[in-house]
Amino acid sequence: MDAVPTSDGGSTDDAHTLRASVALDGGGACIAQARRFATDFLSQAQDTFGVPVAARTSELTPLMVSELVTNACKYAPGPVLMDLQITGGFLEITVWDSDPVLPAARAADAQRVGQHGLEIVMAVAVGFEVQREVVGKRITARLPLTEPGPKAGAQAADSGRPPGAVPTRNGTQPT
Repeated sequence: MDAVPTSDGGSTDDAHTLRASVALDGGGACIAQARRFATDFLSQAQDTFGVPVAARTSELTPLMVSELVTNACKYAPGPVLMDLQITGGFLEITVWDSDPVLPAARAADAQRVGQHGLEIVMAVAVGFEVQREVVGKRITARLPLTEPGPKAGAQAADSGRPPGAVPTRNGTQPT
């Protein structure tokens, strides 16, 4: 796996724009493969390109990747594509699958066994987006590369969305 520096022709304020993608077969081993890929990507970003990555981001990335890829493998037949991008001080984790049904976060329930993955992702991400594609859907979650300040968590919590709503490209999807 090689992180590839990219240029989108936009602002040059961020000197560290890196991207890497992997196609996963959707089988049982793909979740571990996705976690390793993400961990290797962050290591290469730090070691090769000198990108600062907070310990919190390094710890949360495999968790978020696990939850997103697990949902894709569980609910969508076929391959899963994962794209990792470092840009603008954030790590963006994007997972595509072939199922067009948009996910909905369920209300928190400590008695429920399982099905907390989307809740976890939305709780730790500073940005979350779901968009329907021509085939399937694409889910993107963002983590800051550096430790967030006290206001970052407050802004993420006060998104203006109704509880349980999933933000999408064209508004929110109520649960």
